[in-house]
Amino acid sequence: MSRYQPPLTLTTKMLSLIADISEQIGQLTAMDERLQTPQLRRGNRIRTIQASLAIENNTLSIEQVTAVLAGQRVLGLPREIQEVRNAFAAYEAMPDWQPSSRTDLLRAHELLVGGLIDEYGQFRRTGVGIYRGDKLIHMAPPPSRVVHLIDDLLAWLGASDWHPLITSCVFHYEFEFIHPFADGNGRMGRLWQTLILSQWRPVLSYLPVEAVIRDQQEAYYAALSAADLLAESTPFVEFMLRAMSLALSEAVQGEPEIDPVTDPVTDPVEKLLSALHLNGPRKISELMADIGLVHKATFRANYLRPALAVEWIEMTHPESPSSPAQKYRLTQLGKQVFARLKSAKKF
Repeated sequence: MSRYQPPLTLTTKMLSLIADISEQIGQLTAMDERLQTPQLRRGNRIRTIQASLAIENNTLSIEQVTAVLAGQRVLGLPREIQEVRNAFAAYEAMPDWQPSSRTDLLRAHELLVGGLIDEYGQFRRTGVGIYRGDKLIHMAPPPSRVVHLIDDLLAWLGASDWHPLITSCVFHYEFEFIHPFADGNGRMGRLWQTLILSQWRPVLSYLPVEAVIRDQQEAYYAALSAADLLAESTPFVEFMLRAMSLALSEAVQGEPEIDPVTDPVTDPVEKLLSALHLNGPRKISELMADIGLVHKATFRANYLRPALAVEWIEMTHPESPSSPAQKYRLTQLGKQVFARLKSAKKF
């Protein structure tokens, strides 16, 4: 049994959030068989990957990430495209790993950053400081201590009897504090927290918490800094529990996609599929006119991205997402979805 115990103050806020999250997990588990089809799980995984990489300054959009994983050409930096492929491979391999295994941790890092840095699948050998602009916000422990610190943390993880929600958040913070790799630490911390949670409740394997973190990125870094100042993970644990609660709330409410075969498709996506079926490939401006929308941001968020994420539609020019000639069309899967909806007299 590990002698190391990460410092933490259990707060009433944490207990309240754990109760809320547990209730939401129960609701999501009850819905899971009905909602979490392979297409929707893939869509959530794409959201997870795009958000986790965006936190690390990858500029590819949901549409571009979807195209990369579909094997289509995308106009983007080769490094960013490789990051997407690596991240998808890492998340797909996640069920084969044990959270407390150093070997699995190194294998995961190799998948995540292989071909991007020289020191993949191995701990860093140099000192590292984390900067925001010109300001040093965290000096990681020296490389000579990394193996010892990680082994202590993994041993604690394997023996901990704390609630898995707390354990996963504490591990995430402690991992970021150690910063064991030359690159990819943020992505690895978020991946490993998902691994821990997925072994507690499998429904959490596809929960895109990273999308919440991306939208609250300043608060994420502020929570890390606050934990550093207190020398315990309490502020970060509270932040991550809130992020999980929000992600679960969105999932329980069915945002943004619903399986059209077993449940009514969301009204926006239904209108989009109908427009493309009736008119064939269309530009965004044409689709918005077909549907009767004037706000492009609303169209992208509620119509276009959900349908792209589950591969019901695709770009005619995926290698150049911003091309003036860009149009969108139904995929074969989208045509099948539409046919089933039509046969069910939904149109």
